[in-house]
Amino acid sequence: MSSSLDGNRLPGPVVVAAVAAAGFFFRRFSLRWGASDAEFNGPLPGDDFLPAADLQATRAISINAPASAVWPWLAQMGQRRGGLYSYDFLENLAALDIHSADRVHPEWQDLKAGDRFHLAPAASADLEVGLVDQGRALVLRVPPDSPPGPFDFSWAFVLQPQADGSTRLLVRERYAYRRWWTAWMVEAVEVASFIMSRRMLQGIRSRAEQTALAHEGGQGATGDP
Repeated sequence: MSSSLDGNRLPGPVVVAAVAAAGFFFRRFSLRWGASDAEFNGPLPGDDFLPAADLQATRAISINAPASAVWPWLAQMGQRRGGLYSYDFLENLAALDIHSADRVHPEWQDLKAGDRFHLAPAASADLEVGLVDQGRALVLRVPPDSPPGPFDFSWAFVLQPQADGSTRLLVRERYAYRRWWTAWMVEAVEVASFIMSRRMLQGIRSRAEQTALAHEGGQGATGDP
């Protein structure tokens, strides 16, 4: 009986190779979800904040709406503002107090470089708005005056209008490691980031497309989507 079962088992090296291959393909898929080769490899606004990144993730989605309908949702992102349009319940399990908005708030549209971008109630989690190119790009980064952590980080949201009137939204994360062990931490973080970023992109798309439809219907860009 034992020998029969042993004969049906896969050799250890085969199992290890299969797991490694699955991990490799998942990593590649998650770091470039939705992005073309040109989008993944090409330069984007904010890259110059971290010229020598150790890890880069570029994710993208097509939105059937003009960039002008997408930008207001980006401008109001953040904790204490419009949220992140992802899985609020997961973020709030970590006590982040995130509540994603379902409409555009005019009072949250005035965004400028140097502003703090809140990710959590604790100020230590704040990012800084590094670049605002109205209607085109928003780039967040670790505040330059922050105590050095295990990595430096930038987070870019870039709108690329298309000839058919739609918009490509690209989101790029860049990491520069400061400790020898940081790579292991960031790789784990990126699994969660992929799950949340994918949902965020979809959340922005649904809101922007409904905003565009409402605008076409005469309800205005600040109505409920």
